Amino acid sequence: MSESPVVTEPSEYFDVVVVGGGPSGATAATDLARAGRHVLLLDKPGRIKPCGGAIPPRLIRDFAIPDDLIVARVRSARMISPKDKRVDMPIGEGFVGMVDREHFDPWLRNRAALAGADVREAAYDRIVRDEDGATVVHYTTGKGVDLERHAVRTRLVIGADGATSPVGRSEIPGHDRMKSVFAYHEIVKRPADGSGDYEATRCDVYYQGKHSPDFYSWVFPHGETISVGTGSAHKGFSLRSSIRALREASGLDAGETVRREGAPIPLKPLKRWDNGRDVLLAGDAAGVVAPASGEGIYYAMLGGRLSAEAADVFLRTGDVRSLAQARRRFMKLHGRVFMILGMMQWFWYRNDSLRERFVSICRDKDVQQLTWDSYMNKELVRKKPVAHVKIFFKDLAHLFRWVSP
Repeated sequence: MSESPVVTEPSEYFDVVVVGGGPSGATAATDLARAGRHVLLLDKPGRIKPCGGAIPPRLIRDFAIPDDLIVARVRSARMISPKDKRVDMPIGEGFVGMVDREHFDPWLRNRAALAGADVREAAYDRIVRDEDGATVVHYTTGKGVDLERHAVRTRLVIGADGATSPVGRSEIPGHDRMKSVFAYHEIVKRPADGSGDYEATRCDVYYQGKHSPDFYSWVFPHGETISVGTGSAHKGFSLRSSIRALREASGLDAGETVRREGAPIPLKPLKRWDNGRDVLLAGDAAGVVAPASGEGIYYAMLGGRLSAEAADVFLRTGDVRSLAQARRRFMKLHGRVFMILGMMQWFWYRNDSLRERFVSICRDKDVQQLTWDSYMNKELVRKKPVAHVKIFFKDLAHLFRWVSP
């Protein structure tokens, strides 16, 4: 954001200006354009979010993701404990798709453009209200001597501009206190000789304090490349050193590094997503990344869709209370899951002794089946009450150390 006031006069009008062209913002822009709204999507070029890239079948189905964007099909996960014990969790039928954000996000933005949204490479600057009370969005294009300032009028701004959302920080009280972990990964070329401790159809998840003291680390296949990443909220913890060690441990240290990316990842939805007037948040800006797992793409796209639906009602009726529908509907669908995952992260990720027991629990076939059923379909499984009871007592046994890990 610039430090001096922007005096550019608005030259255009849009029903909605979406700030941020990731999965959430691009989905919101697409849905609104398809609904006949005049939409401007602003996306700052040159940034790729660090992301394992997993997308469940529910996302592929609900958001019509084509096969050519799926760079790998994962059919199992391997959980690795602090003592290096390994627990395989086969999916069974179906697969988890893997995408590379370098290609996935531009495809989503292009879909928004094809739907009728005006997509521009631009950096958001600020929101002001003119003398008539109209909402004006200021942004810039180009850089250096080619920098140009622009301003447009709009009825609504959807901030889908990440965990540190400038839109959210300026418009939603308490946004700057949103808790996050910082994620970092390196995209590595797959070794030509087939070396390295990984498989093209398996996600490896490391629950080891040496690689992350409060989260987890991963080795995820991306077809011709591999995402090797970690996350932590501890500011003194060296994520780069952790990844260096993880690459050595997994035999990927000699592979060519394609790119490196880092960004904060929120792990708790904000209590409010709108300012009661002309701003609504979506995706990471609203805090919709699942605790414990760090899964974000599905929840971002769903949040974008729900925000678009709330925005459409607002534009049709003028009732600002309709903006709150986005969060209310999201929490009704997934609030319970987020609460459970938050409790899991708070308890099991605290030290290596607890992580060891957590990985041990994952050996249980009931745990594996319910985990995959819930993840793949994005719904809590309520059809197997006996299995839930069994898992509850098994969790108690591990919690009170009645069984060895």
